[in-house]
Amino acid sequence: MAFLSGLLTIGLLSLLTGYLFNIPWLKHLQHDALIAAAVMFILIGIMHLATPRKLTYMIEGWLPYALQLVLISGVLEIILGAGLLIPAVRVYAAWGLIILLMAMFPANIYVAVHELPAPGGLPAKPWYTWSRLAFQPVYILWVWWCIR
Repeated sequence: MAFLSGLLTIGLLSLLTGYLFNIPWLKHLQHDALIAAAVMFILIGIMHLATPRKLTYMIEGWLPYALQLVLISGVLEIILGAGLLIPAVRVYAAWGLIILLMAMFPANIYVAVHELPAPGGLPAKPWYTWSRLAFQPVYILWVWWCIR
């Protein structure tokens, strides 16, 4: 839900900036949603690289090379997030992010089933970790909507 809050906040700030300063390309909701997705994926990717050990618990024990997988996912989030901002590769970056989100979904299921704390020090309450699963499709639809 923190990711969704970031998407909404950045998207709405972009839209507001467009209207306040009369910037035509920021007055387009779909473009603002794209900017928000790019920024959030880049930030999350940086977090994966800055504190990878805080995320390995989500896959340790059922996938090998947990640390390397966290680092790879961080690099991919940064590259693909930045790719959303480049028109020539935007569609490929979006599909890459959609595939990455689907690949990460089992880790979120693992956290919920095993009643582990959510990443980033977010609540470990079952209602929160299970509710995070409902948002994964929202993020996938968000990215898809940005490129259609």
